[in-house]
Amino acid sequence: MNLQMLEKRIPPLALVLIIGMLMWVIANWSPRIDTSEALRLSLAAILLALGTLFPLAGVMSFRSAQTTVDPRTPEASSKLVSSGVYRFSRNPMYVGFALWLLAWGVFLASAWALVGVIFFVVYMNRFQIEPEERALRDLFGEDFREYERRVRRWI
Repeated sequence: MNLQMLEKRIPPLALVLIIGMLMWVIANWSPRIDTSEALRLSLAAILLALGTLFPLAGVMSFRSAQTTVDPRTPEASSKLVSSGVYRFSRNPMYVGFALWLLAWGVFLASAWALVGVIFFVVYMNRFQIEPEERALRDLFGEDFREYERRVRRWI
């Protein structure tokens, strides 16, 4: 099977929704973690808030640079954005999405559901981020390579 056909096929936000639904199914069929509801809900709320800040900051940086936000067409990027939240992560939107899934897993109180977060990170690395980075290396050359050396992929 040619795995390249999966590259940049599923929009990241759609993947979050699909994995979130699968996490819910898993949580309903697996034992719950016995913990304080207040602690669980507080942690989920904090993770959700952080997970919302990352993508918002990323979109704002892209908008102020007047470049594309569409992750399916990185070759359409007009500028290499390395300021703002992009000084700390090359993929703050994906960091935020992973935090949303982590918040969901905490809310569901299911250790097995948290496997969805791991799957998201692995899938995004292979089928979204690696193809994006290839396109950005082709587009921005040494500037992007220097950025890769300076800033981590996630956080």
